[in-house]
Amino acid sequence: MSAIDALSISLISELLTADQLLRNRLTRVLPDRMEISHFSVLNHLARGSVERTPAQLARSFHVTRGAMTNTLSRLEASGFVHVRPDWDDARKKLVAISPAGMRARDAALAAITPLISEIVSELGDHKVRTALPVLREIRLKLEKG
Repeated sequence: MSAIDALSISLISELLTADQLLRNRLTRVLPDRMEISHFSVLNHLARGSVERTPAQLARSFHVTRGAMTNTLSRLEASGFVHVRPDWDDARKKLVAISPAGMRARDAALAAITPLISEIVSELGDHKVRTALPVLREIRLKLEKG
């Protein structure tokens, strides 16, 4: 195995392990049995403040339309999103965050912020600021397929 192969394997191993550990810790602190996918969609809708189609959301999160439909169904059942027909194209639906969804998203942010802040504090701002461009570049390369 070449040094580049060993480096590549180490990088992927660290990313996958960090992802798994972070997901486990976030899942434990999210309120009311909220899942990470639920929080992610609510946070996305809250930041954009624009209605999105389920297909647009699926593309944004790199998941299938079926997976997004499942997530949206659960969020709608909880009263966290409103799903309505698109008045211009009846074949489409539009999704918006509800006031209850904003409250749930805010509660989730309040629950996870101490965890993330502690990690950043322990690592130090400089290390995090140095790592972010590299992680962003990896994500962009992966998005290109």
